[in-house]
Amino acid sequence: MVSPLHIGVLAFPFGTHAAPLLTLVQRLAASAPWIQFSFFNTSASNDKIFNAHVSGSYDNIKVYNVWDGTSEGFFGSHFEAVGLFLKASPGNFEKVIGEAEEETGLEICCFISDAFLWFACDLADRKGVPWVAFWTAASCSLSAHVYTQEIVKAGGLSSTETAEEETTVSFVPGLEMVRFSDLPPEIFLDKNPSPFALTINIMVQKLPQSTAVVLNSFEEIDPVITNDLKSKFQHFLNIGPSILSSPTPTSPDDKTGCLSWLEKQSRPKSVIYISFGSVVTPPENELVALAEALETCKFPFLWSLKDHAKKSLPEGFLNRTIAFGKIVPWAPQLQVLGHKSVGLFVTHCGWNSILESICGSVPMICRPFFGDQKLNGRMVEDSWKIGVRIKGGVFTKNETIEVLNNMMSGEEGKKVRENIYQLKEKAVNAVDFEGSSTKNFKKLLEIIGGPKCDKKLV
Repeated sequence: MVSPLHIGVLAFPFGTHAAPLLTLVQRLAASAPWIQFSFFNTSASNDKIFNAHVSGSYDNIKVYNVWDGTSEGFFGSHFEAVGLFLKASPGNFEKVIGEAEEETGLEICCFISDAFLWFACDLADRKGVPWVAFWTAASCSLSAHVYTQEIVKAGGLSSTETAEEETTVSFVPGLEMVRFSDLPPEIFLDKNPSPFALTINIMVQKLPQSTAVVLNSFEEIDPVITNDLKSKFQHFLNIGPSILSSPTPTSPDDKTGCLSWLEKQSRPKSVIYISFGSVVTPPENELVALAEALETCKFPFLWSLKDHAKKSLPEGFLNRTIAFGKIVPWAPQLQVLGHKSVGLFVTHCGWNSILESICGSVPMICRPFFGDQKLNGRMVEDSWKIGVRIKGGVFTKNETIEVLNNMMSGEEGKKVRENIYQLKEKAVNAVDFEGSSTKNFKKLLEIIGGPKCDKKLV
């Protein structure tokens, strides 16, 4: 009989961080049913992701709630909530970890955490167990953070702020097309001394001590970056895209009717899908510019837009576009991007959205807002060539009309579509039986549970 093992999983409960980590844990739990997983996360995040992302029962995953650092009735901003959570950590996790060990009667023998939660390194070190860090973004952004010292030093050599922003990061392998202005602001701690920026900078120092760094990506999207980062860490394991390696259950579409609306579209690849993620809504002037461009072009569109933002749209816009447009407060994005009618994705350029776009073979128009989104947008346009960025970084009516027409019916759109088809093929090959991501997942199983896990891979 295999001895039971107990693995502690520490989630970062903001944005789209916790759901990909849960997907990873579900895949591990199915492949190694004798391992007990304790999933530590805030109650609000647990409620959200377990309602939306769990299919079937996992007897070897136990969910625990940790304090989010806020007091009752807290109504602060997203960024204030992040700061309070980080201030409460790691004490909030340590308390519940002790409860989980007592309840299961098993000492934790490995920690898997969101890479942001660098203190998992210290928890693992005290116990003398492995620490596996899960980086939920792309390898390009991880590389940018790994090279923080070199980037800051090089930036200091620029004579003016403008020159610094337009200088390329040519000294970082694989980021030769990236400019300083594209980089996540958290790299420049002296200009951005937030709790989150401090957390990321400490993470950069801790990651080389990890047993493995795991990504929901595939090596072939960035071979140069992949090879460079393999030299930085004990194990650097791309195990995705999870959409292809471990498909999630379909989301119900009863309330919004997005999929039934898409089914009624007469031509394939004719619909523009628009979504900017769960955190940010574009400012009013940009919403107006985008709406006016959509109305002018008259391409069919499906727009995921929160109800409170609808008041910013031009007067009468909803009635004038009802024949070819649909606006919903939420859309089952993965299924939308996989639908034959969708031909273009207007996105904030978060990593999960990019992966879903690649797997659906849908080109992108990128309007980034914060974090790694500008860097992702640069890679989408100049390195991977699977989309374009909005000129000037903001929506204006005329520029948006031009880019919509180019991408939907111009030569540029055809070339980009060919590129994203080819990149999807690489992703599909990566998760095949002998693909790079499959081999990396087997290595991860060995790390967390020994050689027996490899034999029981499902």
